[in-house]
Amino acid sequence: MVMLRYQFQKIKRLLDIPFFRILFFAFIGVILFLAMYGNVKPDKLKLGQFEIAEKTVVSPITVEDKESTEAKRKQELERVQGVYRLKSEYTQNQVDLVASIFDTAIKVNQEIQDDLKKPAEDEEASEPKSETPEEIPVADKVKKLKEKLTHAVIEELPEETFITLVSADKAQLEIAKDLTVTAVNNVMSKPIPADEVENAKKKVEEELKFSALKPSLKRAAIVLGRYAVIQNEFYDPQATEEARRRTAETVEPVKILEGQVIVEEGELISHEIYRQLKLAGLLDSQDSKKPLLGLLFLITIILSAIYYYFLERKSQPDKNQTDLLLFGIVFCFSIILMKIVSQFQQFGYEGVSFLFPAAMAGMMIKILIDERLAWLTAAVQGICGSIIFNEETTGALNMSAGIYILCAGLAVILFLKDHSARSKILPAGFFVSFVNFSVIFSLLFLRNTQYSGMEYGLIFIFSAVSGIASAVLAMGLLPFLEASFGILSTMRLIELSNPNHPLLKKILTEAPGTYHHSVMVANMSEAACEAIGANGLLARVGCYYHDIGKTKRPLFFIENQINGDNPHDRLSPGKSAQIIIAHATDGAAMLKKHHMPKEIVDIAEQHHGTSLIKFFYHKAKQAGNEINEADFRYPGPKAQSKEAAIIGIADSVEAAVRSMAQPTPEQIEALVHSIISDKLQDGQLDECDLTQREIKVVEHTLCETLKGIFHSRIEYPTDMTKQKVMDA
Repeated sequence: MVMLRYQFQKIKRLLDIPFFRILFFAFIGVILFLAMYGNVKPDKLKLGQFEIAEKTVVSPITVEDKESTEAKRKQELERVQGVYRLKSEYTQNQVDLVASIFDTAIKVNQEIQDDLKKPAEDEEASEPKSETPEEIPVADKVKKLKEKLTHAVIEELPEETFITLVSADKAQLEIAKDLTVTAVNNVMSKPIPADEVENAKKKVEEELKFSALKPSLKRAAIVLGRYAVIQNEFYDPQATEEARRRTAETVEPVKILEGQVIVEEGELISHEIYRQLKLAGLLDSQDSKKPLLGLLFLITIILSAIYYYFLERKSQPDKNQTDLLLFGIVFCFSIILMKIVSQFQQFGYEGVSFLFPAAMAGMMIKILIDERLAWLTAAVQGICGSIIFNEETTGALNMSAGIYILCAGLAVILFLKDHSARSKILPAGFFVSFVNFSVIFSLLFLRNTQYSGMEYGLIFIFSAVSGIASAVLAMGLLPFLEASFGILSTMRLIELSNPNHPLLKKILTEAPGTYHHSVMVANMSEAACEAIGANGLLARVGCYYHDIGKTKRPLFFIENQINGDNPHDRLSPGKSAQIIIAHATDGAAMLKKHHMPKEIVDIAEQHHGTSLIKFFYHKAKQAGNEINEADFRYPGPKAQSKEAAIIGIADSVEAAVRSMAQPTPEQIEALVHSIISDKLQDGQLDECDLTQREIKVVEHTLCETLKGIFHSRIEYPTDMTKQKVMDA
């Protein structure tokens, strides 16, 4: 173990160099790539056209079949018929045309009659004309009628029709007009395409054929009706194109869906099937690089997130490198274990992803490093798990496995949020088992999957094993990692607090007053640390050892002077100050010699910071000697942690209160406030991360603790005191 710890220390020192830090991340990237590439690499099948498929092949991805989509679109477009528009104005135009022809004929006949009634213009003619309308030649009437009609009408209508119109009287023409207009309007009010014009003309003819008109006028009306009926429904290219466009938009793309069977076992691979296999990327002839690039991008994103976390993390460089190496070991172990578990998928075991101890990495990182990194680890594990366990699905991602692993990691972090102690690991495992069970059933019900009772039981066992295995692995690996990295765990602190520890026995036997003082300071410091959320156990154990340096010269410290003899009375102030100062450096050296944790060594070295030994400093000044203030200050460094700062305050407070005779609560509060104010003004708390609010809480807690220790006691009468002694 010592050798392994030495090797880890060497690696940590290398991580201080940017090149080796990048190399370390590259190593993690290689682990991720090797674990996931086999799961994203497309399967290449040796399938030839017009061969028999040896096994059923399903599509690993969803991809659009553009060729089939285009063929389907063309087929739908061919079904789109041309759009025709009814020109309703044509009906009115043709009705008006027929009516105008009849009206013109009536008008011509009326004009002829009017001309016959006029007196002769020749003054010598004394009698009116003797001609009647019937005596006027028909040709003249027809000529006069044609003069009032258009050339198109004259060309289209037969001569017989004109003769009939000019030969009929007004009443007959009015009746014929009404009948013809009505027939034309009835027929042309409905769409008449080009190929239906003749049928429409026949409908007009049929409607007029049974009228009560004279035969000649009936024939003329039929001719005019047929002439008036024309095409009134025409092709609309713009509307047709719009209909084609809407149809094309409604055509759904033809897709080869993920999990869709492309070819059944024993089926002939036709040209169409071969094309679909190629489209899905399942042929040797197509070597796609996209999955490789996608995986590389994903790994780059993951490593960038982790790198950024450690880059922005506000902690000491040594701790940062320790945590980085520790994270790399835990994370890589988790990924390798995930890959090993995934190999059981090849044997057809359903739900093997639920067996993976998904909470282990999050649990260990939460306890060993911090919560934020544990959240990040849970998310990354979920992503990696969805790829590594994709054998149970046809696509690149198994979302069920990813969600399951993510939820397990989040559950254990939430459970341990306020419980990082080792004793809570196993309960956390049981809690994760319950969460696993709930998540699995949720996923199964969402997918509407049908399972038998035995299969549900197996899933329950898998979820329970996953949670418990996470806890067991964490409990087994934590001592190994803590010992290898020199991490000060809860168990290690408990071991160091054992009174039988050689150094504690040394203090008890050689400096009993210091031992009592250390216990008092431990009680005060632990309460204050727990009040602000700092590590109370570390503070307690650190207090036990913070004055171990006094064992080198125990009688030079007042708490160990029993008979009242003070060696400092025989020394100069400067010499006395150096002896007092030496207990911090001597203590740190002794602790390092016994391979004590760095946190304990730091507390012994930092609990006085660079504070001034005022008693001997002022004594030296009173002697009139020329002195240097730095010679009467501790070498430091100042407190770097909350625990070291609180211990320094408690150490000063306990010594000061102990020197008071029967202190009152008001005196204790004033003294504690004075000591803390003095340390603030002297800058002794500048390098730790204690806030003003936390300092107030510490002050209040120390006062309450001291009031409990130095509470007033009942004074017994003398005779009662004697009796109590005798009873004892």
